[in-house]
Amino acid sequence: MPAKRRWKDILAWLALAALILATAAHLLTRPPTMPAYETVRAGWKPSEAWLYDRDGRLLDSERVDFERRRLAWVPLKDISPDVRNTVVAAEDHRFWSHGGVDWLAIASATKARWTGGRSRGASTLPMQLAAFLAPELAQPGQRGWLAKIRQMRAAQALAGEWTHEQMLEAYFNLLPLRGEAQGIGAGAQSLFGKTPAEMNRTDAALFAGLLPNPAASAEMLGKRACRIAKAADCTAIDAAAATLVSGERATRFDPGLAPHLATRMLDKPGKRVTTTIDRRIQTAAIVALRRQLAGLGATRVRDGAVVVLDNATGEVLAYVGGVGLKSTAAEVDGANAPRQAGSTLKPHLYAQVIEHGWLTAASILDDSPVQLDTASGLYVPRNYDHSFKGPVSVRHALASSLNVPAVRALVIDDVQEFRDRLWVLGYHSLVEDGEYYGFSLALGSAEVSLVEQANAFRTLANQGRWTPVHFRKGEPAGEPRQIVRPAAAFIVGDILADASARADAFGADSALRLPFWAAAKTGTSKGMRDNWCVGFTDRYTVAVWVGNLEGDSMRAVSGTSGAAPVWRDVMMALHAGNPGKPPKMPEGVEARRISLPGTREPPRREYFLTGTAQSEMAAAPQAARRPRITSPVSGSVYALDPDIPIDRQRLAVIVSGDVPGYRLILDKRVLGDADGGQQILPRPGIHMLTLVDPGGKPIDRVRFTVR
Repeated sequence: MPAKRRWKDILAWLALAALILATAAHLLTRPPTMPAYETVRAGWKPSEAWLYDRDGRLLDSERVDFERRRLAWVPLKDISPDVRNTVVAAEDHRFWSHGGVDWLAIASATKARWTGGRSRGASTLPMQLAAFLAPELAQPGQRGWLAKIRQMRAAQALAGEWTHEQMLEAYFNLLPLRGEAQGIGAGAQSLFGKTPAEMNRTDAALFAGLLPNPAASAEMLGKRACRIAKAADCTAIDAAAATLVSGERATRFDPGLAPHLATRMLDKPGKRVTTTIDRRIQTAAIVALRRQLAGLGATRVRDGAVVVLDNATGEVLAYVGGVGLKSTAAEVDGANAPRQAGSTLKPHLYAQVIEHGWLTAASILDDSPVQLDTASGLYVPRNYDHSFKGPVSVRHALASSLNVPAVRALVIDDVQEFRDRLWVLGYHSLVEDGEYYGFSLALGSAEVSLVEQANAFRTLANQGRWTPVHFRKGEPAGEPRQIVRPAAAFIVGDILADASARADAFGADSALRLPFWAAAKTGTSKGMRDNWCVGFTDRYTVAVWVGNLEGDSMRAVSGTSGAAPVWRDVMMALHAGNPGKPPKMPEGVEARRISLPGTREPPRREYFLTGTAQSEMAAAPQAARRPRITSPVSGSVYALDPDIPIDRQRLAVIVSGDVPGYRLILDKRVLGDADGGQQILPRPGIHMLTLVDPGGKPIDRVRFTVR
């Protein structure tokens, strides 16, 4: 074969081999498809959600996505020019002139490798950005020339589709930083305690110094930042590096003022909620609660919560679910957790019996030992101090929070009626019927939340008109419902504001006494597990709870030494320079001077529902009292004995009060006259016994079971 022909064949084979190799290299170095800038920007999801007060000030943030910590996307114009220029100079100083790959830097790096010299590296910002967008381009262990070519080709593809401004903006938002932070938004906040726009030259040098190794020590970071800044004296930079590494600046942009509310309202990454909270009032409530808990000490009580409502609108102005300190259950929301109500339900009981006309603020109740037959046995209520005061007025009984008179008031009322009243007042934690709670409901045996407490007392402040509370700014207030008659709400509010009436129990100058008009009620649950103080002025309702969220008892903490001082401090802060004013007397109320012979209470001016006023109050004779069925007791269960003849197991019906003409009806059948004494021959089952007046109107009703 002629030599010329052989050379042609050789060249052809070489060309084919080169084509094959080029094709193989092209396929092996093909990068993943780079997304469009708009796609990346639209797909960015912060890991945080934010809670703002009514004026747009940040209250708290909540981490919702735990893969990385990302804040909102930061536009390039909102990044300090010092940071932009320093990072470009340190990482890719020909960024604005090349098309994704810096060929001069590659040539310099190649030469340095052959000669053993020092090179600053050839990786450009577009190449790094490509790796952020497609992590498979920079997998650990893939640092060979094929991987590098793939990254270069991806960078060229980006430069062909994106502007340099878009690439630099995306780079700043996607770059990983120290800890879990991703992007300059999270990095500027957690590392520098600033927004990206506020970062100065020193911050810029430190930021650029972090990029090669975000986990660098303070010493290494300081040296690198000093070199980038070209500083003659590195003392300030070294100090700033030490502060950055310590993480002490991380909380400036997360004030943590409402963590429990944030948990409750923030459920999606990037969500921003503007609340009704007033940051000034929220802060005042936190300070007051923290000071009180620190003063009491963790060996006595560890937890507390505060809720403040605007009476007119129902807006929640402060919501403090806890303040941490020595709490062993700091994540539990004390403002929303159901806790035993104690004596705080008594005002609603007295409001109900007053509006029915069954009692007045001057009516006499007997504070003496009493035993009540219930379905679960005898119920023997006792006062907080285990003493008895004898005959007392309703005003004195409520203001001094006496237990036995409250139970007697519930006997006059009806457990189911009272439970239903509490439900319509918003106490929706009471999911059982009246029989479940029994007479102890008068003393707050049911569990309620602090928000429920606050809004029920706000109803009294608003002359008995109820509307729901709301947390979001701009939410409609809702249609008001008249739950309590204005006259009864006014009288109960006046009792709760009467410092003289409660002096016997709380002293003349307790924490409940403010230098302006304010109504308040304290309560302590069974076993000293919960302590409450709830009250209102003409503009605000404040509810405070202190206790131990794990349920153990407090030590040496009472109504006026536990929650009341917090209530007082918050009320004083709310009314600084603008004291609360007493409410105007509504229609349906009249005032009269009364005397109360047989009691220890001096004559006074008293408020009555129109038509119920008297000049003198004394214990009523038995015949004048409201007729009612005293036996069987509602909820009782009776068991038939198979060894005793059935006609020997009759159940006697006892009715109190003056009842001529009244009749008893058993299961819709007339049993007979109420004053003649009746006996029931029981049959197994559930029975309803009703007392009706001469006109056929039901006066009392009991339900009992025979087995």
